[in-house]
Amino acid sequence: MLKQLFCTGLTLALISSTASASTLVFGAGGEPVSLDSGTITDGNSSLAQALVYDMLVRFKKGTTTITPGLATSWKANKDATEWTFTLRQNVKFSDGTPFNANAVVFNVNRWWDQAADTGAKEQNKSFTSWTFIFGGFKGEQNSLLKSVRADGPNKVVFTLNRSFAPFPEAIATPFFGIASPDAVKKAGARYGTPAALPVGTGPFIMQSWRTGDRITLVPNKGHWGRKASYDQLQLRFLKDPSVRLNELKAGTIDFTTDLNPDQFNAVKADKNLNPVIIPGFNVGFLSLNLGNQNLKNDKVRQAISMAINKKAIVEAFWGDLGVSDASFLPPALSWANSKAVPADYKFDPAAAKKLLAEAGYPNGFTIDLWYMPVSRPYFPTPKPIAEAMAADLAAIGIKATLKTEDWAKYLEDRNKKPGFDMYMIGWTGPYASPYNFYNVYYGEEAAADSNYGNPKLFQLLRTAVATSSRTAQAKAYAQVHEISYDANVRIPIVHSRPLAAARTYVKGWVPSPSVITPFEDITINEKK
Repeated sequence: MLKQLFCTGLTLALISSTASASTLVFGAGGEPVSLDSGTITDGNSSLAQALVYDMLVRFKKGTTTITPGLATSWKANKDATEWTFTLRQNVKFSDGTPFNANAVVFNVNRWWDQAADTGAKEQNKSFTSWTFIFGGFKGEQNSLLKSVRADGPNKVVFTLNRSFAPFPEAIATPFFGIASPDAVKKAGARYGTPAALPVGTGPFIMQSWRTGDRITLVPNKGHWGRKASYDQLQLRFLKDPSVRLNELKAGTIDFTTDLNPDQFNAVKADKNLNPVIIPGFNVGFLSLNLGNQNLKNDKVRQAISMAINKKAIVEAFWGDLGVSDASFLPPALSWANSKAVPADYKFDPAAAKKLLAEAGYPNGFTIDLWYMPVSRPYFPTPKPIAEAMAADLAAIGIKATLKTEDWAKYLEDRNKKPGFDMYMIGWTGPYASPYNFYNVYYGEEAAADSNYGNPKLFQLLRTAVATSSRTAQAKAYAQVHEISYDANVRIPIVHSRPLAAARTYVKGWVPSPSVITPFEDITINEKK
């Protein structure tokens, strides 16, 4: 009898414990490509990385303004070619090892020096985050970084090859989370995969990564900043926005992002949901590859830009949550646009067809158009948007064959020879500078997918980023705008205000324009 009572009591205790445990569930638009810091440029990976890792510098909640992270302060020399970061003390990685200046140098060298002990060559990885933001790798002509060193246990000094005023903002992007050196060395090339989970100093510790299903995390009780009040966080991989909304309405997930704009009314109509409109700070665009013989011709690219009815596409798929214009920059950065560039690309199918004939293609041609397999803030429904663009191109004689593939492979193959003829992609700015939009897709290291490069544009970007003067920057960026507009290589389709939604009991979630975390601020006290 006593044994039976003991077992019954134990069972009730376990049930009570399980019932009192609180879990926050996020509906993610896709699975991370990698959780090895420095290897990614996509939002799905960035979101998860920002939970596990801390960056040296972070963004204030709901803004693109920087604030201390693992570094408590930073300062530059007179010409912004040397930056010294003072680090937060008494911080540990979640594996118990100490965070210090040597750990920072280890991470930076791994991203920047391909020959490092745990670098790209040894582990057969591509640290594309580094080239996207900071140019070339160590020893390459376009490398922004000249050297990095520890100055005692709590200071790190970055010496640059040229002036770079927004260096703290650039290092704050979620691509550059600081990983435990011990964990990286122990796991080798498997680090940051489901087989060897990432280890950082961040607000959460990753417990599991079930491929194709979800990532499970728990709050890092030893974190130096705010600690989550719930017991567990799950990131469920749900590619289809309609599936995410259905699960949100059913209560099987608590909040989500990248919903279709036409789902806005359905969210508003549900008394259990709150819509969340994320401030627009992105561009969704069609990228053309000059490696394709047809697209080498300037008139062909101009014809394509004139054939696509951007305003009609934006109205159909985004409604009031998207705008179309002739700038690669989102409206928040319109101060850097040129007044000499029209407000938007001209939609004129007849003129486009005439241009094709002048280019030697009176009957058009056939070409591949690749669309992403996951929903992103700038393209929440990629396939039907691609179909709309293909229909516009068909009207002038260009037959676009639609293609897609797995997201990780999509991101990799676009940069492999021969690349994609035309493909849909986009960018959410990690910090509030025109440079991080233009440099990522027009900079000296950005031609792998487009085979387009313009030395004058490269120099203008260097001029703009060397100064903190808004007037001097605007003058240089205006010329970049004019050159990029005339090139018709990256044709902007939309700047969107992404639609997110949450159950009404989700409190304290304030997404910023660039990253949708922090999740540790969220409370779910009323969740049943």
